[in-house]
Amino acid sequence: MKRSLLVAMPPLLVLLIALLLWEGVVAAWKLPAYLLPSPSAVARACWEERARLGAGTLQTLMASVGGFGLAALIGVVAGSALGSSRMLQRGFYPLALLFQMVPLVAIAPLLVIWLGYGLRSTLAAAAIVAVFPVLASTLDGMRGTDAGLREIFGIYRAGRWARWWKLELPSAVPSIVTGCRVAAGLAVIGAVVGEFVSGYAGDQAPLGIVITASMREARTDLVFAAVALSACVGFLLFGIVSGLGWLLLRRWHASAVQEN
Repeated sequence: MKRSLLVAMPPLLVLLIALLLWEGVVAAWKLPAYLLPSPSAVARACWEERARLGAGTLQTLMASVGGFGLAALIGVVAGSALGSSRMLQRGFYPLALLFQMVPLVAIAPLLVIWLGYGLRSTLAAAAIVAVFPVLASTLDGMRGTDAGLREIFGIYRAGRWARWWKLELPSAVPSIVTGCRVAAGLAVIGAVVGEFVSGYAGDQAPLGIVITASMREARTDLVFAAVALSACVGFLLFGIVSGLGWLLLRRWHASAVQEN
């Protein structure tokens, strides 16, 4: 517990100093609220619009978690398939890389056409943004499988499935965990950007719609509040993935020690 507090104290202290400086700059220069609201004004907006922001945060969290889960599944399966065949890797990996370079804002309108407005489109947007890091990390992890162990599996005539399940996938676990950590943050970005196009208004509007609606209303304080909550969603998802990854890696290291 004490160690966790020591780790958390420096960033919290920096954040507190930044908020105090922000508050002082707004007060000293008397900046208008529509240009730069003070942290206290943002906190007041959070409280006054807590029901709207709470519902929006839940919607964005659902899209981010669902998109991340879909990206993790597709990324591991696709990365494993590409790692099992040089021909598939040469044919499809450049296309996957090219697809990753296409801006999401260019794809989001197509998602609305194909999937309609709402959660399905934002979930798909989150998955599209987050899938490539998992795919690439899975492929890199499988490439790094020990050549000696591959030879041993070959000597015992292990099948393709057994070699993947018992050798290549376990060897790729550290890389997959790293890719999933990156994907966790990207999933929230993809969800919010997708909501800009495919979100829906009303009491259950996601944070992306809250941001765009607040901009039209010149409610910059509410924009900051929604952005801060979306960042909290990202931190939460990243923390959950990091915790699960730590547990998985601990078991992986324990298994490796027992084998040695």
